[in-house]
Amino acid sequence: MSPLRRRFRFTPLHLAGWLFADMLLVLALVSMGDRGDPLAAQADAKPSKSSVATPSPEPSRTPTGPRSVARKPVKVQLTAAVGDSTRMVEQLRAATTRYEGREAAIVLTFGQAPEPGDGQAYARDVNKALRKARPDMFTDATTRDFWNGGPSGSADLEIYFYTR
Repeated sequence: MSPLRRRFRFTPLHLAGWLFADMLLVLALVSMGDRGDPLAAQADAKPSKSSVATPSPEPSRTPTGPRSVARKPVKVQLTAAVGDSTRMVEQLRAATTRYEGREAAIVLTFGQAPEPGDGQAYARDVNKALRKARPDMFTDATTRDFWNGGPSGSADLEIYFYTR
């Protein structure tokens, strides 16, 4: 036998992985097929003739389950001197008036400064001002401080609110 022919000879061990994968697929299909359809079982259940027909109660319009976060952020631009928290609070209060009564989930703040450390420090100050401007809106919000190059004294915010 030539050495080339011995190298490409068929062995059953090559099929072991495929056989295992096929068995898992069959088991998954059997498992899914074994479950009944709960909606079909409810449709088959008919009230008895002796029972009086009563209208079913109106479904609740209040959402149930976990809250979700809006996909699109509310974008706010702020301009205030470094350390001027009074001006920051005023601008943030004015920019978020339309959203009163809502609760913020996530706030990404991009502080502008020539150096990264200064930009993040400015963003941190803006995030502290958020909680002063609207404590009911931003108390439990997750905030992140980022740096955006440029002259000091301004920030761009992306506010993600919880859906109603």
